[in-house]
Amino acid sequence: MIPIPEECPTGPESPYGKTKIFIEDILRDHTKANPQWNTALLRYFNPMGAHPSGLMGEDPLGIPNNLLPFLAQVAIGRREKLSVFGNDFPSRDGTPIRDYVHVVDLAKGHLAALEKLESVKKERETATEKPTKGFSREWNLGTGKGTTVLEVIKYFSDAVGRDLPYEITARRDGDVLDLTAKPTRANQELKWHAELTMKQACEDLWRWTTKNPYGYQQPPTESK
Repeated sequence: MIPIPEECPTGPESPYGKTKIFIEDILRDHTKANPQWNTALLRYFNPMGAHPSGLMGEDPLGIPNNLLPFLAQVAIGRREKLSVFGNDFPSRDGTPIRDYVHVVDLAKGHLAALEKLESVKKERETATEKPTKGFSREWNLGTGKGTTVLEVIKYFSDAVGRDLPYEITARRDGDVLDLTAKPTRANQELKWHAELTMKQACEDLWRWTTKNPYGYQQPPTESK
């Protein structure tokens, strides 16, 4: 199902995806057994960007596993080039499609979910019949728009002001063609919408990177 709704059957292809499903199952089971619990299961798609101030951003330890943090390190000179894993997918340019959502929009999604849980709590506390199990609900946090890897590279290159080096390599095991969210449930039930664009996210990430080329760490010192 593309775009992917919350009710889509889950079949994670990677250990990372499996851990997310396991955690959801644990929370659901705990919520069913504890009527006082109310649980929001937020399914992020691909977080991107940084705080617009340039004061807060992503600082991965070691080699970044995600596209944009790696690309930012290429742009600032910490990495030589980006590897694009496969260009033979049946997409508009041969590279995988993902739904990228600005971290500021994600933060607002958390607040919207907390407000929803508070509303549910009040409703359940005043209900005539006391609930026998807790409340649990899944919400997709995404834009509903898919962007290919090469398109992301172009957006970020535009933010930087120059073309960034990359090479096409073999596909990775477990990579799928398209992971685009259907955020309708969050739009309707949480009154949440992703508002910030890919262009804004890339500009915010580059601002963070130029202000903090080594993240929250001090740059390496030259040995004397």
